[in-house]
Amino acid sequence: MQEKVRELLGKVLEANPSLFLIDLEFRPENQIRVIIDGDQGVKVEDCIAVSRAIEHNLDREEEDFSLEVLSAGVSEPLSQVRQYKKNVGRKLKVKTDEETLEGELVNADEANITLQWKAREPKPVGKGKVTVQKEAIVPYENIVEAKVMVTF
Repeated sequence: MQEKVRELLGKVLEANPSLFLIDLEFRPENQIRVIIDGDQGVKVEDCIAVSRAIEHNLDREEEDFSLEVLSAGVSEPLSQVRQYKKNVGRKLKVKTDEETLEGELVNADEANITLQWKAREPKPVGKGKVTVQKEAIVPYENIVEAKVMVTF
């Protein structure tokens, strides 16, 4: 059944190339959990379409199952390059082994992300502080966790 679900999921995602798979989980007692994301976000209709494409092509008489199709939540960490690319221009909190950075995601390519932020630092000469523009280029392999920071 797992292979059949993967095949059906592949077909529905191929039919809508703006959607992509974040996670596919097979839990005990035939519980199937699919998490999707999209380059322009995910609508309820997208989740319904994915659910129907899988559910209507599996036989409950043959094997009983439950199916849950979700969109990637705002509080979920980013896990794929496509997610970083769609969030360019938004503020991220990025944890690496060495540090935690918060800044605007200004670029995401196939190997790295680029964050920019402003920081207050002591003046090179004299008293007081000055605001400086900072930038960090972080390779994906160094990222432990990255989340979009929601501001209201």
